[in-house]
Amino acid sequence: MTIEELKNLVRDIPDFPRPGIMFRDITPLLRNARAFAQVIDLMAERYLGAADVVLGIESRGFIVGAPVAYRLGVGFTIARKPGKLPYDTIDESYELEYGSASLQMHRDGITEGSRVLIVDDLLATGGTAAASIKLAQKMGGRVIGCSFIIELGALGGRTRVAPVNCSSLIQYD
Repeated sequence: MTIEELKNLVRDIPDFPRPGIMFRDITPLLRNARAFAQVIDLMAERYLGAADVVLGIESRGFIVGAPVAYRLGVGFTIARKPGKLPYDTIDESYELEYGSASLQMHRDGITEGSRVLIVDDLLATGGTAAASIKLAQKMGGRVIGCSFIIELGALGGRTRVAPVNCSSLIQYD
């Protein structure tokens, strides 16, 4: 399938979750086995042999991160909203348009010196990706890149996570 064909499987939902937002729904893409497999292969291919662990960001980053880790033959770890992890955690706060949020990881989620690939479904403002990068670095990980299905370029997320290299399959302005 071409990237354009993959993009056509992303459903646009206007005014969700609030007026003025165009939600990019990846569930039709995930439901198509051929498209889903291709997305995983494309997200993983540039990082073959380069990563030791994949860090998936809650929650759709779990959906794509685990199969990317499998494809790369490496382990998988997660970053979650506060209060969702049962073991000793480390956290990182970040600013939202109206307020703040934070992500947590288990303190043993990344081994010092590990090469970390961060995976999520969407790069928008870059807040969650930047917080995930900081979490990985706090644990001694070396972030080798971020891989996304979709990027909303007008929101500037790529500059927020710089100098970490980002890749995305589908771009919207």
